[in-house]
Amino acid sequence: MTPPTSRTGGQLLVDQLIVHGVKQLFCVPGESFLAVLDALHDASIDVTVCRQEGGAAMMAEAQGKLTGQPGICFVTRGPGATNAAAGVHIAHQDSTPMLLFVGQVAREALGREAFQELDYGAVFGTMAKWVVQIDDPKRMPELISRAFHVATSGRPGPVVIALPEDMLTEAASVADALPYAVAETHPGAGQIAELQQRIEAAERPVVILGGSRWSDAAVRQFATFAEAFSLPVYCSFRRQMLFSAGHRSYGGDLGLGANPKMLARIRASDLVLLVGGRLSEVPSQGYELIGIPTPAQAFVHVNADADEFGKLYRATQSIHATPQAFAEAVAALKPTRAPDWAAETVATHADFLRWSDPASIRIPGPLQMGEVMTHLREVLPADTIFCNGAGNFATWVHRFWPFTTFASQLAPTSGSMGYGLPAGVGGKRLWPDREVVVFAGDGDFMMHGQEFATAVQYGLPILVVLIDNAMYGTIRMHQEKHYPGRVSATQLKNPDFRAYAEAFGGHGERVTSTAEFGPALARARASGKPAILHCLLDPEAITPGSTLQSIRAAALQGG
Repeated sequence: MTPPTSRTGGQLLVDQLIVHGVKQLFCVPGESFLAVLDALHDASIDVTVCRQEGGAAMMAEAQGKLTGQPGICFVTRGPGATNAAAGVHIAHQDSTPMLLFVGQVAREALGREAFQELDYGAVFGTMAKWVVQIDDPKRMPELISRAFHVATSGRPGPVVIALPEDMLTEAASVADALPYAVAETHPGAGQIAELQQRIEAAERPVVILGGSRWSDAAVRQFATFAEAFSLPVYCSFRRQMLFSAGHRSYGGDLGLGANPKMLARIRASDLVLLVGGRLSEVPSQGYELIGIPTPAQAFVHVNADADEFGKLYRATQSIHATPQAFAEAVAALKPTRAPDWAAETVATHADFLRWSDPASIRIPGPLQMGEVMTHLREVLPADTIFCNGAGNFATWVHRFWPFTTFASQLAPTSGSMGYGLPAGVGGKRLWPDREVVVFAGDGDFMMHGQEFATAVQYGLPILVVLIDNAMYGTIRMHQEKHYPGRVSATQLKNPDFRAYAEAFGGHGERVTSTAEFGPALARARASGKPAILHCLLDPEAITPGSTLQSIRAAALQGG
């Protein structure tokens, strides 16, 4: 056997990334990992240089969300690391595999509060699955392999790896690791048989899908199962890509401002099958949808991580399995009789179609977002990747865009503002042939609006639909509910976002009315450039079904 050649820590690291199948990474460069940047110079990995570490981490998280493989991000020490924390938190709450590599001071300076030194275990310990510092280049293959396995196993999540800068220039002779492989946990035959018995004994069963570790095949297999048993299926918060909105079993998503009829059906059910998800605060409607710790219904929980069982809900049946393995198992099941609830499932889907139809929505002002969404449904491909951050504007996408394709949704369940644009860059960088649309609010966009420059630099023709109501709209809505008429710290004065796009070298449009939207969209798509449609929305149009005035009046009357 030929002994391994001597390589620097930086070269060893890059070689391990290649071994584990990494094709792309995102970074904001720093002097703390110059040796890695040098090794990347001749590597087969595409490097996307970003404008702020939070945006870089969100781009990596977005790719992890779409592929199930760890997104890769490099940032420098100190403020670079803290800037990236927003992306790490998203990966944690969204159960997304991600590796964040962070520069560290030289080993001899550790513990002296050297320039930009941080204790990364203390900083990231509550939001990462694992935080490790590699002090010896000989351990690079071992620890990087472990990082990939930790990020993708059980409930996926972020791993943070600290890299002392002197370690990266130190040479070592060590063999590469083998490529990582994700283990699937399969349900037992007895568990699947018991589940079928529970379903067929129920009168009003419902299914809720969530979490990660899904695949296109798993989504299709689960749809086969739902079809066979006529099961009503709901998706968890911002997980609508797990079940086609066009399927006759689909009943909607458990997000913010959820359909009241859907919530009533779930509360009235006698069996809840939760697959992959945790049913945390938003999908559980403030932890009130299902009883804690003991649900009123029979409760079957399927999860890839055994630690999730009993954390909130005492399950009637717990099935330790990944969504992919579980979907494969249940797709083979055949009902022993015609389901009694089939008519109710038909009614559930009909309710969803009425709720998600934008045609009847009217809001104040000349720009009618219901008609905008109707137009988007008519002209965009079904597999368009929709991206958004946090804010009331996201309701227009979540309620009125029919997600029918797996890996077509990039939205943070953590509620992080500024996510949409970086996520769009990450998605378009991964799959340049897919159309990518970013929905953003004015406050949301400005959190990471500088990454529009990244889209221009790499020639990524993403489309940004920027909804401008000159305020932090969600906060203003809650302000009017609790402190009616007392507006404080929620108003914004915004730039001309059309000019903003053009200043970066992109395409800009200004939209003030419904009639202007369609032609502006066509010009933006034809431009071949990253584009911003600056859409001026009446501030009163705070949600599809209410106005600021009505919210204020209700609060004053209630007070």
